[in-house]
Amino acid sequence: MAQAMHEFDLIARIAARAGTGAAARADVVLGIGDDAALLRPPAGERWLAVSSDTLNVGVHFSVDDDPADLGWKALAVNLSDLAAMAAEPAWCLLALSLPSPDPVWLDGFLDGFEALRGAHGLALVGGDTTRGPLSITVTVIGSVGAGQALRRSGARAGEDIWVTGTLGDAAAALVWSAEAGCPAELRQRLRRPTPRVEAGQALQGLASAAIDVSDGLLADLGHILVASGVGAEIELAGLPCSPALAAVAEGRQRWQWQCGGGDDYELCFTAPVDQRAAIMTALAAVGVSRIGRVRAEPGLRVIDPAGRPWQPQSIGYRHFAEVCE
Repeated sequence: MAQAMHEFDLIARIAARAGTGAAARADVVLGIGDDAALLRPPAGERWLAVSSDTLNVGVHFSVDDDPADLGWKALAVNLSDLAAMAAEPAWCLLALSLPSPDPVWLDGFLDGFEALRGAHGLALVGGDTTRGPLSITVTVIGSVGAGQALRRSGARAGEDIWVTGTLGDAAAALVWSAEAGCPAELRQRLRRPTPRVEAGQALQGLASAAIDVSDGLLADLGHILVASGVGAEIELAGLPCSPALAAVAEGRQRWQWQCGGGDDYELCFTAPVDQRAAIMTALAAVGVSRIGRVRAEPGLRVIDPAGRPWQPQSIGYRHFAEVCE
């Protein structure tokens, strides 16, 4: 039976793991333990970048999922948003809704959360704990040089469209989530995505627009196209594929996972043609692929390896789709 805990016991347990006090960043004036955190904004001409995401049981994860994986992913999806803006992470907030105060689950969750938090030098400076259906909300705050943030509205006709890493692994693993035999490499991409924070910062001055691929490549690229008032053509032959995915899927099935699966948390971005060499050099450690071009005409065209138009079954995940349709 789980040890009985109260709200402030939970907070104390989190604070003990999060390295508050002397172990916190120097720009944290006051962290966990008061009504609000006090933070020292970065000096010079820098803007704050703020993002928040919520993960709900039964929607984003199962109650049986490994809590350490949940801790990692809850922070990773937020860091991915900062990466898409070319921002440097600094602080974060954690809000947990728990059906019961289970210290074993909490410690497992913090194992994953702390591993990623420490790797990116974030300070956990506050949040909330409450009783209710299992839900995780993380808010991240970072900074970026004034005027240097990557936005969705900067794409221009004639530019290249790029993506980091590989696409489709997480979507394939999600299909196998209730089945045996899922390759470990695919499962890892779903459970512990890698936020491309360093890649995002490396794209300052090179990319014109960017977004992270969370709901699906075509759906997320579509946000860039709308914000920029342009269209695009994507070549399926250029989509980057991991060896693990290539071993289990090909053709239409693989393209569907790569184009509409989501949960990749790679960066999709546009850039002028004359930046090709610089981009390949800057992102050599991560891997980057040129997958299409920006067009002046509105709309999104997808071309298969034979040069024919290809229509996906879906372009990505949409919240509330069942309610609205």
